[in-house]
Amino acid sequence: MKKQVFNPFLPLDKYIPDGEPHIFGDRIYLFGSHDKEGGDTFCELDYEFISAPIDDLSNWSSKGINYSAKQDALYSKERPYLYAPDVVRGNDRRYYLYYSLSGYQGKGGYHGPISVAVCDTPDGKYEYLGYVKNQDGTMFNKFVCFDPAVMNDNGTIRLYYGTAMPRGMCLPKPLKAVAASIFEKIYGKSKEKILSEPSVWGANMITLCDDMLTVKTDAVRIIPEKTKGTSFEGHGFFEGSSIRKIKDTYYFIYSSQKNHELCYATSKYPNRDFTYCGTIVSNGDVGYNGRKEKDRLNATGTAHGSIENINGQWYVFYHRLTHGSDYSRQACAEPIQIEPDGSIHQVEISSCGLNGEPLKAEGKYPSVIACNITNGKMPHLSNQKSKKSIPMVTHKGNERFISNIDSKTTITYKWFDFIKADGEIGFDIDSSAQGEMIVIADDEVIARVPINNFGRTTVSAKYHIQDLRRKSLSFRFSGKGRLDLYSFTFNKTTQEE
Repeated sequence: MKKQVFNPFLPLDKYIPDGEPHIFGDRIYLFGSHDKEGGDTFCELDYEFISAPIDDLSNWSSKGINYSAKQDALYSKERPYLYAPDVVRGNDRRYYLYYSLSGYQGKGGYHGPISVAVCDTPDGKYEYLGYVKNQDGTMFNKFVCFDPAVMNDNGTIRLYYGTAMPRGMCLPKPLKAVAASIFEKIYGKSKEKILSEPSVWGANMITLCDDMLTVKTDAVRIIPEKTKGTSFEGHGFFEGSSIRKIKDTYYFIYSSQKNHELCYATSKYPNRDFTYCGTIVSNGDVGYNGRKEKDRLNATGTAHGSIENINGQWYVFYHRLTHGSDYSRQACAEPIQIEPDGSIHQVEISSCGLNGEPLKAEGKYPSVIACNITNGKMPHLSNQKSKKSIPMVTHKGNERFISNIDSKTTITYKWFDFIKADGEIGFDIDSSAQGEMIVIADDEVIARVPINNFGRTTVSAKYHIQDLRRKSLSFRFSGKGRLDLYSFTFNKTTQEE
């Protein structure tokens, strides 16, 4: 790494959620949706694929917009947005982009079909190819064609897709029948198909012909809608299909019905016998060390991502929420360990992510690399903006900062290595508050920074720390009023200079 890298790992003005990481050649590419900073709905911008050299994960860049929604033959003012994509290298060595169109807050996004575009390079200008179709040329639209994932499995092109009802809702048939008229509009399906067995809800797989468009084998259900009594109970499939093959085992990664966690299921077969194995990451650290949903450490919302091996180290790529909404999401990553038995233990979200080691407690850091921002009562924001004033990452002009910090707010960064036991820590703030910022390393208070000025200002105080290595660094305001935090800086003491 030529320089330190932290979460979010992309430039701070890039909001790329739903990331599918893939290595092509000597670069790691992130294929994802594209949220607008402070947007009003999901995926308001066209695809911009970002990549980095595999030997320098601090150096992410793009070539601009790779594909526009207007290129799709089915583009309309009602469905102008590009939802979560995936890219695969075909047997002809070209790169194929799979995605679905959607409208405001998901309207029309479940109607299908799955569209396809093609390019000679992973991050070039893609051209519209068509949509996934049946062998008779008609549009393939079995079940719900949503959130496609694709892999080239030794020459066989496998496409995974689907959705389910959120938050674990699985209506009994009488209630489902009553609600069928609503579901008709959401999913573009008839009441008969909605009420049929198997249900339209669930994760599915098809194979494609070499033209990358035509269905070769019909859809099979790999995770059922009804999970009671199965290994998936409590962590049923919701959306965000992703597929990987590690040695002889297929890993199906997905967003569960809890809608804040990435889970995984495994099988020795690509199309059957998948078993739930666990949670990889939650964007609120829910489940980590037994943490309950009410104790989430961030505002939580949609989860979508996958895993990739970079130079022998596995990582999980996921996204976090900003702007007090589910509509401005930023890409993050954490190292994970695949155990000898194939299992993956849930990882804690951090500020250092791809860095490979703790950040150094020296110099200036943007406040928005916080991995936890909580007031003790953070909301779940699936498909919505917060109706309450909460601490959050936001922006004004070209500046990004944490706003709405009050006496109930704790902001945490994991992890930092301190260089020396004594130094000075400073804050760039916009304040209407009086009190102090308490600086905590693990459970040790190392500094108290007085805050008595109003407006944009800088404040600082000396710190002293006992143990220098791998510290969780937290800022907790004590006092009256509110403030915004732009950055924090570690300075040497006068004696050291």
